[in-house]
Amino acid sequence: MKCDVLAFGAHPDDIELGAGGSIAKMTHSGARVAMVDLTRGELGTRGTPEMRDEEARNAAAILGVTHRHNLGLRDGFFQNDESSKRAVIEQIRRFQPNIVLANTPKDRHPDHGRGSELVREAVFLSGLAQIKTSWQGVDQQSWRPSKLYYYLQFYEPLPDLIVDISGYEHLRMDSVLAHKSQVYDPNSSGPQTVISSKAFLDSVHFRSANWGRQIGVPFGEAFEVERTIGVRDLRDLI
Repeated sequence: MKCDVLAFGAHPDDIELGAGGSIAKMTHSGARVAMVDLTRGELGTRGTPEMRDEEARNAAAILGVTHRHNLGLRDGFFQNDESSKRAVIEQIRRFQPNIVLANTPKDRHPDHGRGSELVREAVFLSGLAQIKTSWQGVDQQSWRPSKLYYYLQFYEPLPDLIVDISGYEHLRMDSVLAHKSQVYDPNSSGPQTVISSKAFLDSVHFRSANWGRQIGVPFGEAFEVERTIGVRDLRDLI
């Protein structure tokens, strides 16, 4: 089950909105990527948990991701406690990624910041051999990913890096649209929310274009990083 990248999201659709283009680019280059949703998004104004489960599966297929797991934590009420950390640690040790993606630490939805901190702490704790976990009855070995990146969502702080996703923006948008119970649908009679508006859907695409503009490419995705970023050669920089 080892993968190169493990992406966490507080809700189904978080990962697609923040890092869908980067994931599509990596899977199409041969990287193995897994996705883990902390909750089923059951408090959402639109859709049902069952609908959102199916939408998440469809979105993962669009991005070329073969493994997507939902921890079933309580939407809106999960805590950064021992049981939640152990659940995240189990997935980190299950997939043994070198890179972990997580929600941005500060965002409009409180679950995003809380989920970000939960993943951040679990990434460190997963490397401690004295913490014992198992998956499907098999004892797990300690594992600590070497890199943790936070994808941006609703708010737009100054990013630490921008990834060129030109050529994969259409897959990112298709994965977002796969969450059809949540985003703009002119034929829907459901209640209106912030993310179900056409303005929000347009902003997802325009923001990608704007981040791309900042690095001289058609489309980009922005990330925050706590550690110092290094490159092997200045010529590697866009």
